[in-house]
Formats: sequence, structure tokens, C-alpha cells
Amino acid sequence: MPEIPASHLDLLDAPWATLATIDREGRPQLSQVAFLAEDGAVRVSLNTTRAKTQHIIRNPAVNVLILDPDSPMRYLEVSGDAEVEPDDDKSFAARAGAKYGQDFTAHDREGEGRVIVTVRPRRIYAADLQG
Repeated sequence: MPEIPASHLDLLDAPWATLATIDREGRPQLSQVAFLAEDGAVRVSLNTTRAKTQHIIRNPAVNVLILDPDSPMRYLEVSGDAEVEPDDDKSFAARAGAKYGQDFTAHDREGEGRVIVTVRPRRIYAADLQG
């Protein structure tokens, strides 16, 4: 598994990432997501009813783009196959929400669940185009 270069490790603390999935028509679908970086992987908490969750279940090929909040010419792209596992007790959602000072489950409706999406890098592209 490729590793994130030391020059870009700080981006794992960035506030947001863009998650790219493939929709049912085969087109890219992008979403801003909150994330945690753990054990060499990028993890996201998603509601089970969201389109992006269904896209990942249907086709696990995803990309995660993390921009440097101070310089969008510096970024990290992580490509991989997403693994989806239940977060029945919503403990991961609580941990991820703590990074942002939010309750990610606050808008979940009755009967909606949560999953943990783990992206283990198959390819990493670290760019710094600042000059």
C-alpha cells in the first residue's frame, strides 16, 4: 500500500475533503465530506440513505481530494477501493464529529443508519504547484 509522503502529511488534518464516486450512469459525483485519517487510510462517516453511499456500494472505486486550505495549488489525491462497514452504534460518527465539534447524526431520520467508508490508498498523488 503506498504511503502519503511526509511533505503532505499535514493535509490529513485539513478541515474537508472532496469524495469522488461513480454514479449509476457512470459519471463522477463529487461531495465535500468530513474525514479522519487513521492507520494509513481515509475514513468517512456516511448516512446509509445518501446517494454517495449507494454509489460506493455499487462501485467501490473512489478518489479523495484534500486541498491545502492555505494554498489550493497544494493538494493530496488518494485513490482506492472503498470498504463499507456498518457503524451501528454510531461510535465512528461520534469520533469523526468530534474533529468538527458537530453531531453528524443530528439530521439522520428515524431508521436511518450510518456506515464507515474506509479508503485504503492504491495510488497517491501529492502535488505542490506553488512555484
